[in-house]
Amino acid sequence: MSEQRVVIVGAGHAGGSAAAFLRQYGFAGPIVLIGEEPIPPYQRPPLSKAWLKGEADADSLALKPLEFYAEHGMDLRLNAVAVSINRGEQVVTLADGQTVPYDVLILATGARARKLPIPGADLAGVLELRTAADAEALKAAIGPGKRLAVIGGGYVGLEAAASGRALGAEVVVVEREPRVLARVACETLSTFFQDYHRDRGVVFELDAGVEAFEGEGGRIVGVRLSDGRLIACDAALVGVGATPNDELAKDAGLECAGGVVVDEDARTADPHIFAIGDVAHRPLPLYDRMFRLESVPNALEQAKQAAAAIAGRPAPAPETPWFWSDQYDLKLQIAGIPFEADQVIVRGDPAEARFAVFHLKGDRLLAVEAVNAPPEFMAGKMLIAQRKAVAPEKLRDMSVSMKNVAA
Repeated sequence: MSEQRVVIVGAGHAGGSAAAFLRQYGFAGPIVLIGEEPIPPYQRPPLSKAWLKGEADADSLALKPLEFYAEHGMDLRLNAVAVSINRGEQVVTLADGQTVPYDVLILATGARARKLPIPGADLAGVLELRTAADAEALKAAIGPGKRLAVIGGGYVGLEAAASGRALGAEVVVVEREPRVLARVACETLSTFFQDYHRDRGVVFELDAGVEAFEGEGGRIVGVRLSDGRLIACDAALVGVGATPNDELAKDAGLECAGGVVVDEDARTADPHIFAIGDVAHRPLPLYDRMFRLESVPNALEQAKQAAAAIAGRPAPAPETPWFWSDQYDLKLQIAGIPFEADQVIVRGDPAEARFAVFHLKGDRLLAVEAVNAPPEFMAGKMLIAQRKAVAPEKLRDMSVSMKNVAA
């Protein structure tokens, strides 16, 4: 397949990595990489952390130097928007009317921030955080004496809250659930992070709905809660989840189910089209189900799967899903997903900011959430991948090393 032309729509972490892996795996044909942003593929996780704190910029976050693409025979097209796919003719049409023919197409269109359909959502200072431009706008809005309202107590919201406090801003987190991280983490972890943020000056409004953003002169001045109270702010970051950018695929007649449906090679039902990263609804072999993941490790794994299939290499071994979050001096590492877990075990002491939460179904480990606990994360990730039985009493016992638990 090395003489075929590969077109990648989406120049984020998944798309940029797929292009690099294709060359690494010996694919010698033409590669066209189409991105909507004005800068080459870059790392996104630091946007809510290092970028906001002025510790990173576009060059330091770039996946590859700009010259890499030309040196490896890649046609990198920035500020380019794909608007349609003609599967019969195998052509992608761009917003400016150009058509780009493909033999193999990789959709790496990612996801976009979910909007709040409430009054004032279009005011200046109502922000989201998905791109470098978003991060730059947020960075300009927070600093000493500034007031930031974060709508949504998920990982991005909490990371931005930590960065805001580090820069001297007042921060209020508004969450509609009774606890932060309610949809993605267990109660032990939620309680720990809430307390840690509160100790550093973050104010939480839990069980709180948002009715509107209030403005003056076209700019936000406050967040109106469902109970009528107004939370004054200079900027509001909306972090209430993401929606996959699967419209191109849907319009082309590809199967979508909260993301583009793919197989273990990241291939859609159309043998000429792959989908990878945040936009893909993919198999999780370790859990015998389909799911859509939003993480850098997932983007890299699927980039490898698609590149291997296109280059005619053996499929890579399935990986354990994993994620991370940095807040203040805390490093949270998560391996696995606790589908149908029936037992939760806490190892270590949250009061010491070094502990892990293990989720089991019977004697099988499904997931681990580790705070400043790399051995627990690494051993847990390995146990999940091996589907080995684990003794719960050993997990609880800090005198038993994780090396021995894993053995």
